Amino acid sequence: MTVPRTFPDQLIIFDYSGTLSFEAAAFAKPENLQEELKKSGLWDLGIQTPNLFWEQIVNPTWQEGSTTPIGYKKIIDQQVKRLFPQISSAHSDDRIFQAASLFVDRYLEHSRMDARWRPLLQSLSRKVGLCLVIATDHYAEATGAILHFLRTWEIPATPLAASPDTILPGRMIVANSADLGVHKADRRFWEILRKRLELDRLRHILLIDDFGVNEQNDDLYADLQKVEKRRQQTIALLKAVFPADVQDFFFTIKPDSPLSSPDQLMDEASRVIDRFLDRP
Repeated sequence: MTVPRTFPDQLIIFDYSGTLSFEAAAFAKPENLQEELKKSGLWDLGIQTPNLFWEQIVNPTWQEGSTTPIGYKKIIDQQVKRLFPQISSAHSDDRIFQAASLFVDRYLEHSRMDARWRPLLQSLSRKVGLCLVIATDHYAEATGAILHFLRTWEIPATPLAASPDTILPGRMIVANSADLGVHKADRRFWEILRKRLELDRLRHILLIDDFGVNEQNDDLYADLQKVEKRRQQTIALLKAVFPADVQDFFFTIKPDSPLSSPDQLMDEASRVIDRFLDRP
């Protein structure tokens, strides 16, 4: 007997870095980043300051790294060889890639989801009529890492880029820009999401996102002047693509307000989600 498919009428979209994962931002603090460059071996290959790392490795390659399958490891490997040809010629290609790989592996390990999300996400994953999506602008390696973190929490998950047969009801969906070829600021990102998940019967959407403000300030993505524009643009895109009303929860700690600590922010996020689920 074939079970009739049910189509969700509610969608909750979670950002990853800075929202589900607090430690991703902590990893990139200058004092931490400097130590990680040393531990990985990238320091010995010429990447000896956090500023150099951001200005010459990450920022100029972000577009390619976050919208293609090339991966963070290969990006770093290529940039080290380009910036320091003399140093690179003194080392084997394997050593350079091994250093890049160790750095990225440690970064992803430190980017695991905050444990305070676990009971809430587990509970949400069991709700009928609700679609859960992690939407992130990230490197290709992040998809596998996020899926691994979810599965260790016993939350069924699958990448949006998977074949249609594996995208089943009750699974949290991981939509990564590196897999889709476009960022969340591009309408095509959300059109792909709508089409792949057949989200044509939605009534309500809740977006939980820090819009880049919780991320490392040396990263251009966290430019405060761009945060509000990114927020408004994302909301407008969701309204244009989906047949649903859209609300957002700006997931950021606000000094001198009731949301001045991670615990208070998490509590408020839970309340916002509860009210969202109770909507008729």
